[in-house]
Amino acid sequence: MLVQWGERLFFPASRIIKPDRTPRLNIPNRPSAALIRQRIAATVARRAPQVMMKVTGGGRGMGAIAAHFRYICKNGQLRIEDDRGVAREGKEAMHDLAEQWRVSGSLIPEASHRREAFNIMLSMPHGTDAQTVLKAARGFARRELRDHHYVMVLHEHQANPHVHLSVKAESIDGKRLNPRKTDLHRWRETFAEKLRELGVEAEATRQASRGANRRDERIWQVKARQQGRLSLSDKQQVKSGASYERSHSGAFEAWAHIKKALQASDVPEDRELAKHIVRFVSESAYFKEVAPRLQREAARQDKQQPAQVQSQEVVKTRPSVDLER
Repeated sequence: MLVQWGERLFFPASRIIKPDRTPRLNIPNRPSAALIRQRIAATVARRAPQVMMKVTGGGRGMGAIAAHFRYICKNGQLRIEDDRGVAREGKEAMHDLAEQWRVSGSLIPEASHRREAFNIMLSMPHGTDAQTVLKAARGFARRELRDHHYVMVLHEHQANPHVHLSVKAESIDGKRLNPRKTDLHRWRETFAEKLRELGVEAEATRQASRGANRRDERIWQVKARQQGRLSLSDKQQVKSGASYERSHSGAFEAWAHIKKALQASDVPEDRELAKHIVRFVSESAYFKEVAPRLQREAARQDKQQPAQVQSQEVVKTRPSVDLER
């Protein structure tokens, strides 16, 4: 049960659309029940910090790429590290890297109709050691971007330590980078894994699995909010729509099945973990959003039942995690 439903929460790229009646646990690369337990405990009990990874844009031509280099290294004031692990600072080093990108592989024109680079930001909450974030970003890039030229710069002068990473779209063998939603989720997982290897607790749980319903702010919005240039009326937008409802209600259902399985366990730690799940789900934004609707549906069903059955039931003041769509 943990593997079957845990895959949907934590490993969406490999989720089972039509689960087998008897899930096979020996499928290569399939997560184990122990791993699912660890991810559940980190998410609902310890509330481990969530890594943040954003693709903030990309340069359409060498002019835009060079401008981003100047921005992330503060025009040569911060150390800029390349894919060989060489870290330098100064305007000359910045210009040298830009010129290498221009002529290595296919020539990058000053302005291009296509994206010639992707800009990525890897971040952790305030209080995380900045050098550890840099080491984790370095490990992430070596695994996920190993066939591409890239540069990275650590920013630790703001509230939360983060690494700006710019990667050349064309790989060394001529293939072009084209990250999809599943790739972005894998990237977050890799970054979190590298942090855990360095002793920092970090998770990369999807928004749907956390019951979050806020749209991610764009970079300009984040900076404007930090500088006080966004009014109080400019609130973060809430997600909606069929896709949002489908993914969140699916995660809600998965939590319900996992909670039931853990409650039925003979292991006290499993039953305690089930209590954490109930608390975690009931505190989520999505649950609070749908709770009034679930209460109305439950009340309507109660009215349709015979009076003698109603008298035997315990009236529920709020919906539990067992209520599923």
